[in-house]
Amino acid sequence: MTPPSAPQGPLVRRVTVTLHGPLEESIQRALPAAERSWGDQLTQVVNRLLVWSMQVSRDGRKGDKLEVLYELPTAQPSEIQAIGDGGPATKEPVVLALRYGSQKLGRLLTAYRFKPEGAPFARYYTAEGVEVEEHLVDSPVEGYEQITSLLRDGRRHKGVDYKTPVGTPVKAPFEGQITRRNWHFGANGNCLELVDAKSGRHAIFLHLEAAPKEMQPGTHVAKGQVIAKSGNSGHSTAPHLHYQLEAPDGRVLDPFAVLPTRQVKLDGSAKAAFDQERTRLDPMLVANR
Repeated sequence: MTPPSAPQGPLVRRVTVTLHGPLEESIQRALPAAERSWGDQLTQVVNRLLVWSMQVSRDGRKGDKLEVLYELPTAQPSEIQAIGDGGPATKEPVVLALRYGSQKLGRLLTAYRFKPEGAPFARYYTAEGVEVEEHLVDSPVEGYEQITSLLRDGRRHKGVDYKTPVGTPVKAPFEGQITRRNWHFGANGNCLELVDAKSGRHAIFLHLEAAPKEMQPGTHVAKGQVIAKSGNSGHSTAPHLHYQLEAPDGRVLDPFAVLPTRQVKLDGSAKAAFDQERTRLDPMLVANR
């Protein structure tokens, strides 16, 4: 495998994978021997992009084709520390673009990394310029980089992990009452629980920078009110917010299955700039087919 040429910066690598068994094993086999130690981390990143359309472990078919354009961090995998509760590693491969041909879905899944002008973070978009990730209409955080864990990703994590800098405002997704704060601190860190005044659902926020003194059990909060700031406390080794939604009886719910969602579509000058970036990446992504 010959890595494609790239502008100055990290070496851009490309791997072509034919699915035979689990995705991780298929990626491991396709990587050069010197890079196979990155197989697990690369698989996690790829899964995070595909999970919005399919679960490879359930929906993948023998012979499905995957092409990935990526960069590796300077640290070695053994030097990288992962988040203890299922969040992202502090450093991991950066996927620039991918294509997955799904036999079950009968279509090509695409993702391109792109940072619109003025945006705080790069995000991933389909070839048509639609963001790969969904957004909760009433999201607990707005300025986040990426969702790194979902209930649907098969990792048995009970919440949604938002990769976001320490100090990002955390908002109440609904009107309700604070019912708990700072329980199981060693694992949860600073944390709050909020109960929806209408549905009785529980929202849990873990790894906060602090649980503000005014957020005591019994405190009433309005929808959209800032109740805390995200952090890196408890069993967490990289900044993120864990957001967990439960039914009144304690059943864990998938927020993206039971709450309204939206998807961002690029337009105007942002779409033109994205198309230019996609045009630059495509020849490297599909080279040597």
